[in-house]
This record gives sequence, C-alpha cells and structure tokens, in this order.
Amino acid sequence: METKCCIVGGGPAGMMLGFLLARAGVAVTVLEKHADFFRDFRGDTVHPSTLEVLFELGLLEDFLKLTHQQVTSVGGLVGGYRIEAANFSHLPTRCKFVALMPQWDFLNFLSSRARKFAGFDLRMQHEVTGLLREGGRVTGVEARTPQGSVGIRADLVVGCDGRHAVTRDAEGLQVQDFGVPIDVLWFRISRREGDPEQVLGNVNYGKALILINRGDYFQAGLIVRKGSFDDIRKQGLETFRQTIGRIAPYLNDRVHELHDWEQIKLLSVQINRLRRWYGPGLLCIGDAAHAMSPAGGVGINLAIQDAVAAANLLAVPLREGRPVEALLGRLQKRREFPARVTQQVQVAAHNGFARVFRNDGPLKVPWQLKAVTHIPGIQRVIGRVVGIGVRPEHVVRARSSWQRAAIHAEAAAIGVCVALNRLLCGTHVTNRESPRRELVRSLNG
Repeated sequence: METKCCIVGGGPAGMMLGFLLARAGVAVTVLEKHADFFRDFRGDTVHPSTLEVLFELGLLEDFLKLTHQQVTSVGGLVGGYRIEAANFSHLPTRCKFVALMPQWDFLNFLSSRARKFAGFDLRMQHEVTGLLREGGRVTGVEARTPQGSVGIRADLVVGCDGRHAVTRDAEGLQVQDFGVPIDVLWFRISRREGDPEQVLGNVNYGKALILINRGDYFQAGLIVRKGSFDDIRKQGLETFRQTIGRIAPYLNDRVHELHDWEQIKLLSVQINRLRRWYGPGLLCIGDAAHAMSPAGGVGINLAIQDAVAAANLLAVPLREGRPVEALLGRLQKRREFPARVTQQVQVAAHNGFARVFRNDGPLKVPWQLKAVTHIPGIQRVIGRVVGIGVRPEHVVRARSSWQRAAIHAEAAAIGVCVALNRLLCGTHVTNRESPRRELVRSLNG
C-alpha cells in the first residue's frame, strides 16, 4: 500500500493532522493500534486555542453539541486557604472556557468529520512495529494487524505515537529527560449537588488532590511522590481512602466507592523532549517529540498546535509531490519554543510540589503565595498561558479543487501569453522558473 503521508497514532495530534491534510487534498493514512479510542484517564481538556481551531474549521458549533462541561476558572484550597489560580473569561477567543470532554468523544468527532474527505484513511488495529527504509531514508512503516503484517509506503511518516513512540526509537532520535518528582494516581469518585463546579486542587498533608468536574462524577488525580505507589498499595486501600477524605473532607461519605486497586490508575509523569524531531522521511510531533506533565492539561493543546503548524507548512508540498525534508527543521524551530517554555513552567511547578511532600502534616500557606494571588490581573495572565499557550497556531485556509483548477488555468493562460510574446517580439524571460510555475508556487503558498 502507498500513501502521501502515514501518521502513526490516532491521538489528538494524529487525528487533527490527518483531518487537516485530507482537507487540503493530501492522501493520508492514520494508523491506530487499538480497536477503538476508548481509554480512560486520558487528556480530556479542550482548551480555548483548540476550540478556536475548530471554529476556523467550521466545526465548533457541532462540537459543542456533544456532552461536555465548561471550565471558566481554576482554583484550589492550599492548606485550607482558597485561591483562584486562572481565569479564562477575558481571553481574546470565541470560547472563553476549557471544554471538558472524554478524549474518545473528541477523537470520534474528528475522525467522523475527516472521513468525509476522499483522501482520508483511518486504519484501526494497525500497530506499527518498525520503519521501512531505502537509501538511508524512511519510506514507510511496518504494522501488525489481525490479518498479519503489512507494509505501508509513504512520502512522509509522522510519529504521533506518544511518549513511548516506536517511531522515534526506531529512528534513534535522542531524548532529553527532565527529572519529575511526582506521579499521579487517577480514579473516579461520585459528585453531588453542592460540590465544586470548577476544577479544584486540594493541597494539604503532603499531597495534592485534583478534582475535575465530569457532571455526575469527579475525575480525581492524587499527586504523590514519584515511585511511591508501591508503598501506598502496601499501606492498604483503607489508608488510601482515609488520605482522600483527609485532604477533601466533603468526600468522606463516598470514598467507600473505591473498593479495588484496579480502579486506581498510575500515570508515571514524564517531561522530555527530542533534541531533533525529524530524520529523512520522518517527523515526530506531540508527545512523541515533547512529553508533557498533566499539569494544566496543556499536553493535548500543544499536540494539536503542532498538528496545525505541520499541516500549514507541509500540506501543499505533500499534495504536489515536492520534497519536504528542508521544511522539517523549520517546523521544529517554530514549535520547539512553546514546548520549551511550557516545560520550564511545569518543572518549576513540580519543584513546588516536591516542597509540599516534605511535610505530611497540615500545610501552612506561605505568605508569598498569598501575595502572588493578590497581584492585579495575575489570574488573567495565568488563564492566557493555560488557555491559549505560547505561539498559538491558526489554520491556513485550504483551497477547494475548483480554486486550485482556476489558479492553474490562469497560470496556463499566462504561460501562453509569454510564449506568444517570445514568438512575436523575440523577448526572453531570464527568471530561472517559468512565470507559470512561479505563479502557481506563490499562489499555493
């Protein structure tokens, strides 16, 4: 099988890139190793910048019809002291909120819209096991399927296969790892009338509990010292339940819902980044290029921004069969800066958590934290950093087939006129490219 672009991984980055390339007329194949998108405790935050992208694509109205919750601010209780950390209500976007939605709903929505384009091909249960090479260049992938192994050749392979990416390992791309002192234990617990509406963090007794409103339940994340999960399990489930009730006393009457360790999932937090995101015929984006902490839920946002930037830069040359290797470094240069800045902020936040873990007694709120939260406009600034991020991307409008035909027809007409001028007047064009090619190239961006 052959395609123009083979995308490895049907997560947010892969599905958004597949949609955008197919929309621009590129034949694209997306390979997802699972049979469906149903995975619990995945990134479920759709940020205002992503909602802006959906608006630019004409998808926002239908997207917001799906069941979701809207978060306009993020706050917390630090040692019993209530703070508002971020506020999204003043963002310069159409949606001044973060939409909370199960990731599988988001991916099913994007894939259903992408299937409307003739060039889009989504293949489930296709687990990529290696890369195909020819002449020192990646020319495709090998995948394991229920029917056996298959080879898929492509002009460009894009690794969107997450922090344990097969693509980047197979290419031998070097990873820079930044130490993280925390892990997160995810679980569900019921939500009742009178409970917090917005995302709430509870920091006390040497731990932090994040509660995300999902309607009739909380998606809860207990932030713990890295590598401590085995010790927590040894202490027993009753001790774990007591820990939750101690941090958030209003949950005491429902911690009994946690009756099995299988309900509690460990996320081993990583922050890392590739030194080089690409090789001949291969590009990595999203978590495959820069694994993010779940802090702020910004990982999915950055992955989608990578996809938009990649489509803007690569769609036209891929569609026209032109080489893209020279563009891959430009893409990394554009997207590495926001990844670096975001990761630096996350590392600083985790160092703060490390200080929290040193004291397992009641937390006394530092005066510095109280002072910072009273700086005028600080919540808006943090809201912009979390909600929009650094260097947000916007969709380059794709030309329809009739527009592209009109461009080439106009270019052909100019070519005829130039030829007649040469014939009748004996003049010559000294430009290295013909006017027709030059016009088509400039109009296509």
